[in-house]
Amino acid sequence: MKRSSGILLHISSLPTKYGIGTLGKEAREFIDFLAKAGQSYWQILPIGPTSVGDSPYQSSSFYAGNPYFIDLETLIEQGLLEEADLADCWFGAPGRVDYGAMFYYRYPVLEKAYDRGRTRCREAFAAFRAANPWVEDYAMFMALKRKFGMLPWSQWPEKAANRDPAALERYREELKDDIGFFCFLQYLFYGQWDQMRAYATKQGIKIIGDLPIYVPYDSVDVWMYPELFQLDAHKNPIGVAGCPPDAFTEDGQLWGNPLYDWPKHEKTGFAWWIERVRASARCFDVIRIDHFRGLESYWSVPYGDETARNGKWVPGPGMAFVDAIKAACPDTEFIAEDLGYMTPEVLALQEGSGWPGMKILEFAFDSPDNKYLPHHLKPNCICYTGTHDNVTLQQWWDEAPGSERQFAIDYFGLNVDEGLFRGILRGGMGSVANLFVAQMQDWLELGGEARMNEPGIVKPENWSWRLTEMPDEALAEEILTMTRRYSRSY
Repeated sequence: MKRSSGILLHISSLPTKYGIGTLGKEAREFIDFLAKAGQSYWQILPIGPTSVGDSPYQSSSFYAGNPYFIDLETLIEQGLLEEADLADCWFGAPGRVDYGAMFYYRYPVLEKAYDRGRTRCREAFAAFRAANPWVEDYAMFMALKRKFGMLPWSQWPEKAANRDPAALERYREELKDDIGFFCFLQYLFYGQWDQMRAYATKQGIKIIGDLPIYVPYDSVDVWMYPELFQLDAHKNPIGVAGCPPDAFTEDGQLWGNPLYDWPKHEKTGFAWWIERVRASARCFDVIRIDHFRGLESYWSVPYGDETARNGKWVPGPGMAFVDAIKAACPDTEFIAEDLGYMTPEVLALQEGSGWPGMKILEFAFDSPDNKYLPHHLKPNCICYTGTHDNVTLQQWWDEAPGSERQFAIDYFGLNVDEGLFRGILRGGMGSVANLFVAQMQDWLELGGEARMNEPGIVKPENWSWRLTEMPDEALAEEILTMTRRYSRSY
């Protein structure tokens, strides 16, 4: 990875008039903005379907794309929708995603597209299904969820929950229309995704995508492959994922995802994981492996606990996993999300992988010895102002201890004439890190209202922030000037 820079903004945060960002013209306009700003990368969050809690890190399938990202105006251009079909497509106030309204209103509109598309797109749709056998399992899972009132698969009738072959064959016939609909959504998503990514490539923009380390219990992945997870004889989790208490969360974070049976994965040569990585590489130029430290050892919380306090560290697959992924995907670039509770063993795994780790400027100003200060960085790393889980720079400034603010002022020579946050962005740009990434919120100098997620807390503000308008040419020119100054633009 050569010296470069990028911007972090999830697709959902793009400004559209239909309540959520999509893969349509606004995505292309943002790519244009990145190109004008001299950026090389667009970093996004996971692109799978969201469910309870609206988190993109809790997706029902590692293959599937989020149907909400399907651009409706593109469907009009394709003749799959008419203007009148969108008359009721208003999804809450500007600047926020209303996921409840999205679930209620979006699917009926997409079903109209399916009604027309099953005939107009018959050959292309059939070819997509034949080339992507995973979509049949995903569509069956979603059709069964719809049939059983969106309940988790563990609460379905026993034969459906246990994938009884004869029962599934009966359901396949009974639910063939719903199965076709959910397959069609993926056909639409990937058609638009491929067009968007091709446009980005033409503009010289690479996409950094996120691969969550865990999948949710209520997912097609656990439903189909329960033997790869730590489940008991009744297919209930034995332990669940989280992270221990720290300075930010008194009770730790209880994510609730089922844990992997790593010895079984290793016996298969990590085949299931390799498929996950290949599915991500089909969409992204660079893959950020979420919670990389969990590959060295993971926090296992007893199933049923209400906090993560009683968890314990359990060894993960370590270098065997890394070596298998590198051998199977030699041309894929990775970023190791090596944040959280770090140990010498985790640092050794990250260094042994050769994958660049992450350094967060917001964490840097408590001591001259802090490893995130720019003068301590090495080239093979990614320097961030903050991530989707962190406060914006404005919020950090508002809430940080006075000693940390003064340290930042002294360290970067911050001043009002330049702008306090511009000075911090300058510091990241000027670091030796091969890649510098800033949240779009930080270039816009937005406060806590624009925070993307507060970890460990389920609340409607999480994952819902959106731009109300596209960043303008003046900002692109300003970013370009700084990017060129620090030799990050090509």
